[in-house]
Amino acid sequence: MRTPLYAQVARELSAAITSGRFPVGSLLPTEFELCDQYGTSRPTVRLALQELQAMGLVSRKKRLGTRVESASPNTGYSQSVATLEGLVQLAEDQVRIVCKVETVVVDRPTAKRLDVLPGSRWIRIELLRLPGDGNVEQPVGWTETYIDAEYTDVPKLLRKQPKVLVSSLIESLHGRRVAEVEQTVRAVPLAAELAPVLHAQAGSPALCVMRRYLDHTNEVFEIAITIHPADRMVVKSRLRRDRP
Repeated sequence: MRTPLYAQVARELSAAITSGRFPVGSLLPTEFELCDQYGTSRPTVRLALQELQAMGLVSRKKRLGTRVESASPNTGYSQSVATLEGLVQLAEDQVRIVCKVETVVVDRPTAKRLDVLPGSRWIRIELLRLPGDGNVEQPVGWTETYIDAEYTDVPKLLRKQPKVLVSSLIESLHGRRVAEVEQTVRAVPLAAELAPVLHAQAGSPALCVMRRYLDHTNEVFEIAITIHPADRMVVKSRLRRDRP
């Protein structure tokens, strides 16, 4: 899948800020000027500026414009995803290290947690997720991914392409397309066994994000459960009122 245009614009502007082209305290070009510069629409530019704002690079005020607040992104990881394309962009901003792969038959407690049939077979992949720069001292999170037991070639390819979504690999290798992603987010204490791996304190606040990937028949073929230390992940969403 192609990188969304707003993400490309955000990356270029971010690079311009971190390189000093737009120093702290200066104003970015107006939305209309950015539209002309990148040959894109105003909604696309606004999405890009929202990404910069989420990174802590800029602030935005009506009639004052977009002001550069920092030359480097904040250390936390901000997620603002509303489309599958945005989820792909999220994957490209992280590095995945495959730590363990095994085929499992899920017991009843695990089946209930995953919302699948007890006794079904899955390939279980354990992944350490790092920021795009590969900083092992500040992992983004730990992921436990379950995929259809037939997809034995996926883990090997994932090791070669650590910035590609598992669902994208399944799509390219097996032609099974994602129709919908069901996401659940809840607060949990960080488990003691994950604390050393994530360089965080056991029992400290963490976010558990579960994503269930469904095909056009509404059948689940991938389930990813990621634990994020609370200070490294922000989940944002926008709610709109239905029109009468």
